[in-house]
Amino acid sequence: MSQETEVLRVMRVGPVIPVILIDKIEQAVPLARALVAGGVRVLELTLRTAAGLDAIRAVAQEVEGAIVGVGTITRPEDFERSRKAGAVFGVSPGLTPELIAAAKDGGLPLLPGVMTPTDVIAARAAGFTELKLFPAQQAGGIGMLKALGGPFPDVTFCPTGGVSVATAPDFLALPNVACVGGSWLTPADAVAGGDWPRIRSLAQQAAALRKPAG
Repeated sequence: MSQETEVLRVMRVGPVIPVILIDKIEQAVPLARALVAGGVRVLELTLRTAAGLDAIRAVAQEVEGAIVGVGTITRPEDFERSRKAGAVFGVSPGLTPELIAAAKDGGLPLLPGVMTPTDVIAARAAGFTELKLFPAQQAGGIGMLKALGGPFPDVTFCPTGGVSVATAPDFLALPNVACVGGSWLTPADAVAGGDWPRIRSLAQQAAALRKPAG
C-alpha cells in the first residue's frame, strides 16, 4: 500500500483526529482509552512535551483499538524514534527537503502541514496528496480550502488549528476535506484532573460529526 493511500485510509477512519498533548506519562493510557471508548480511534500524540515519545509507546502497547500517530514532527530523527515507539503515521506542521527524505526512508506515512498554495505545490511535487492545512483558521479556513479546491482537485485536506466542535461540520462538508484535527477533545483541565468521563463524552460528540455523503 502506498504512503498516500495509507494516510488517506487513516484520515477516513473518523471525522476528527484529536491533537493530544501529554504532560505526565500516567495520563496517556487512560486518556487514550477514554477517546477510543467514545468512538475516536485515530490519535495524534504530539512531541511537544518531554513525555510525548513515552506516551506514544504506552498507548501503542496498552490501548486496544487505538491507531497511534505522532504529531509535531519537525526533525528527520523524529520519524525513526516515533516508529520504534509504535506510531503508525506521522503529522508535521510543515515540510522541508529533510523531512521529505526522512518520510521516504523512515517507514512512517506522513501527513505534512501546508499553509499556502506554494506549500501545496511543493508537497504535491514531493508525492504528497493528503495534507494538513495548518494553522487552518489563520490560513484562511473555509475560504482558503474552497479556493485550493480549484487548482488542486487531487489534494485532500485535514484542516487543523482553530477548528472547534461548532465549526467542524462546515469544514467536513467541503469535498476536499476528509477529516479535521482538533484539541477540543482533550481540554487541559480535564486531562490534568483525570476527568476521563468528560473526555469520553467529547469523543462521542466528535465521532457523531459524520462527513456528509456525496
